[in-house]
Formats: sequence, C-alpha cells, structure tokens
Amino acid sequence: MNLLPRSLFGRVALVVFAGLALAHALTFLALLRERSELSQSMMLAYLGRDVSSAVAILDRVPPAERAAWLPRLARQNYSYALDAAPPAAPAAEPSAQGLARIVAAELGAARVGAIVRGTGSDLLLPLQLEDGTPLILRLRPPAAMISTEAVVLLLVQLLFLAVATWWGVRLAVRPLQRLADAADALKPGGNGAALAEAGPREVAQAARAFNAMQQRIDAHLAERQRLLAAISHDLQTPITRMKLRVEQVLDADQRGKLLSDLDGMQLLVEEGLAYARTSQAVREPLRAVDLNALLDGLVCDALDAGHQAELVGRHEAPLTTRVQALRRALTNLLDNALKFGGAAQVVVEATAHEVHISVCDRGPGIPEAELAPVLQPFYRVESSRNRETGGTGLGLAIAQELALALNGRLSLTNRTGGGLEARLSLPLDCA
Repeated sequence: MNLLPRSLFGRVALVVFAGLALAHALTFLALLRERSELSQSMMLAYLGRDVSSAVAILDRVPPAERAAWLPRLARQNYSYALDAAPPAAPAAEPSAQGLARIVAAELGAARVGAIVRGTGSDLLLPLQLEDGTPLILRLRPPAAMISTEAVVLLLVQLLFLAVATWWGVRLAVRPLQRLADAADALKPGGNGAALAEAGPREVAQAARAFNAMQQRIDAHLAERQRLLAAISHDLQTPITRMKLRVEQVLDADQRGKLLSDLDGMQLLVEEGLAYARTSQAVREPLRAVDLNALLDGLVCDALDAGHQAELVGRHEAPLTTRVQALRRALTNLLDNALKFGGAAQVVVEATAHEVHISVCDRGPGIPEAELAPVLQPFYRVESSRNRETGGTGLGLAIAQELALALNGRLSLTNRTGGGLEARLSLPLDCA
C-alpha cells in the first residue's frame, strides 16, 4: 500500500516538512542534551563542596543530634543516611566514578568508599565521619525534564514550519497546476487563453513554450481545414463531370458500377471535410435546447426514412450545449446503429450532473479489443472497402471529436444478447 499522497503538492510538502521537522527535532535534542550535560557538570562542581560542608557539620554536632540534621542537609538530588552501605553491585559508569572522585578530592580518599547501585537509578556512596560513623550519600541523577512552556514553544515552531512549507510548496507547484489546467482545456481549434508569461525564469519559459505550442496547433488545424476544404471543393467539379460522362456509357451494368464508385468518392470527400470541421465545433455558441424535442425529431426522421427506431426516457430540464454539434454527433450514432443493426433505440437517462444518451442496436457488435481503436479516424472493423458494409471509418471518429467539443465523452460497449451501445455523456452545463 502506497502511503504517499497522490498529488505532487502533497508529496513535495510531505518531504519538505518531514525534513524540516527532523532537523528541528535533532537540533532540539542536541540543545536538550547540552543543557543536561551543563547542568550535570554544574551539579558535580557544586556537589563536592556541599558534601564536604555537610560532613564537616555532622562531624561537629553530637552523635545524638546528627539524625535531626540529616533532613536539613538533604538536597533535591541527594540525601544522607547514618547507615552502612548494603552489599550491591558496583557502579562502573564513568559518570558514577566521576562523582566518587569529586567527593574523594574534598574529603580525602580514606573517608570515601566504592560507589554502588541502589534501588532504581539511585547511586550509593559510602562515607565515614571522623569518629568512624558510617554515612551514606544517596544520589538521584536528575532526569531530563522538559517544561510545559518548552513543549508549547516546540509545537508552535512546528506549526510555523507546516505553514511555511505549505505556502512555499504552493508557490512552487501553482505554475505547474496552471500549466496542467491549460493543457486539459486545450482543444483542437478552441483558441484557448494564453498563459501569463510571468514569474520565475523557468515558469515564464514553460508558459512561452506552451503558448507557442498552442499557436502552432491552431495554425496546423486551420491549415488542415483549409487544405481539406480546397481538396473537397476542387474534387466536386471533376466528380460531377465524370458522372455526366458516365451517364453516356451505353452498358448499363458498367454505368452502374462507375456511378457507385463515384458516389463512394463523393461520400469520402464529404465525410473527410466533415471530420476536419469538427475542430471548429467548439466555436459554436452555447444555447439552451429542448433535448426531448431534438431526440424526437431525429427518431421521427429515421421512421420517415423507413427505419425502425424508438425513443425511451425523457429529460425535462433544458440542456445548455452546442446544438449543431450535438445534432451531428447523435445523427452519426443513429446512422451507425441503423446501418449495422437495422433498428435503433435511443435511451435518455439523467444524473445530478450529467445526462446520458445511449443509442443501442442489435447488430453484430464490435470485438472488445477494437472498441477503442474504432473511434479513431479511418479505422474500420471490417476490412472490406465496400461502402455499404465497411463505410469510410469516419462516422464514430466524428462523433468522438464532437463529444469532446461538447465537454462530454463517448463510450462503446457490447450489449448482453448482442448489439452495440454507444453512450454519449454530457454535462448539464457545457460551459
């Protein structure tokens, strides 16, 4: 399981904040350790003189009064007891030996025994008064304590680190997000808004490169449209002349074959031009349309042409979209269903944010491996070049381009029991 955030912003922010927090924690621990060592060294320097003074007092007071003096001589980290040290394991740590040496330097080595371990973390240092009375110095090493103020300050610092990380990463990633949004909004012939060429050098350079790419794409598409329009216009005239000349052929069978070939050429030219014009669909203004009336009109046209077609479902609210592009896309899907299935069923369903228009047939369907490629231009499932069976391979490709121009999506699925379902999903507001 990948625990990293999915977005670049989240990942960069996590790495930066984790690094800063780790460095901050290490610095805090180093300061805490240095403070502990400093406190310990100060305590050791004070310990020798204080123990020497306490032992001197006990030496001078009467033995009967020594027990009453012990609480007065006790300190926060050590206390005294008039008793012999119990047998215990010696403390071999350098810090414990250092304590023993400091006390021995003040009292004399003859009056200081071997330091041993007591209960818990306590250390017991056997001492001896001048009259030979045993005395135990019980040492309690100070624990590294962190005050509440220090904890609050640490949390406030981490909060400032988090805010600074979020702001810094946001500034760094925002231009990339704008570039991604502009790339998503880029549509053929859409003439999208140019990115602002401002900011850091790398960001401005990326914006200039993107704007130049967008201009090249628009120029290429415009040139393609002009080229196809010119070819279509120039081919119409010789095709028409050829038809007139073919009419003079005496052999009826030969004349019919030639006219069929010329009709195929003319259809290919017309559909090629129609595909080229799909890039201009995004320039069509948006307006509200009665979807039920539009679909009912398309179904009635199919019925008038002698086909079997029906409309199932309704969408009551007006739909804001590019009407001509929607009509062309649905016409292509309906013609495809009638051509390969013999009959078509148009089903309308609506959700909270989308309306789905499905054109269903009971034809042969499309192999699963070819459901995606068939949406590409000039791709035909059937390898035949026969216009009546193979077609030009542009009908579904045109519908796909028009769906993108409508901010929608076109999906193809094989129906249970045979046939194909072409579903056009549109947002309730195409803007």
